[in-house]
Amino acid sequence: MYKLITIDLDGTLLNKYGEVTEFTKKIIKQITAKGILVVLASGRISESVLSIAKEIGANKYYISGNGSILYDMQKDKILYENYLNKEKVLEIIELCEKNSIYYNIYTENSVIAKSLNYNVAFYNYENSKKSNDKKTDINIVENVYDYIKKLNTNKFLKITICDESKSVFSSILRKIKGISNIDVLEVSHMSQKKIKAGTKEVDVGYYYTEVSSKNVDKWYAIQEIMKIENIKTEEVISLGDNNNDIVMIKNAGVGIAMGHSNNQVKEVADFITDTNENDGVAKALEKFVL
Repeated sequence: MYKLITIDLDGTLLNKYGEVTEFTKKIIKQITAKGILVVLASGRISESVLSIAKEIGANKYYISGNGSILYDMQKDKILYENYLNKEKVLEIIELCEKNSIYYNIYTENSVIAKSLNYNVAFYNYENSKKSNDKKTDINIVENVYDYIKKLNTNKFLKITICDESKSVFSSILRKIKGISNIDVLEVSHMSQKKIKAGTKEVDVGYYYTEVSSKNVDKWYAIQEIMKIENIKTEEVISLGDNNNDIVMIKNAGVGIAMGHSNNQVKEVADFITDTNENDGVAKALEKFVL
């Protein structure tokens, strides 16, 4: 019997509009009614993951920042953390500014950026459909370097770096990899999302990478849950679509890749389900759990 199900958000649980379908919510409700833990494991900031966790009734733990934080929702307490420090954040900001490439900084509670582009534009679109208590806090500032330098914290989840041009993006990626004591996510495909603007749909497509502290991974945080709940590896199901999901998909008792995942993700999976546009998560959970 499976005791723990970990699910990525963007490209996995969420469709291209950033929504969880009613069918998927129904399936998850049936699973949690059996006493099985459902845990969201996302690269998003904590407040954004928390909002979706509450929406689907996954009310015990959540993982944010790609594994930077494991949070106990019932105890209102961080159980595990691995942050990017301010010194590294400022070093990466300088590199991005010199190369005129878009970036945004994730703290535990907000996304800091110079403008509403790429992933931040999509979060802003999501916010337009949410109540104030469920919105992602987006902080637009003119000088990010100075703002971060003055900020009274040394705890940052990650930095996301984006560009529409593959050649420009590849160039900055090579330079970032030269920075010590960080992990750089390898993403080989464009992120493709849609924003509704009245009766029209606007495509949002971009290459991106995520920079985090060394040894940050969703699987490390999942292992902490397993220790606390006395859960064995073979009792874990993990679902995801992207390279930041590879380790948890590979190591779980059953690792499930979404139908649109790249080959690197599919190769380590035990099962490939439908896409996020066709309730792939719900279909896989029906098959393996219900």
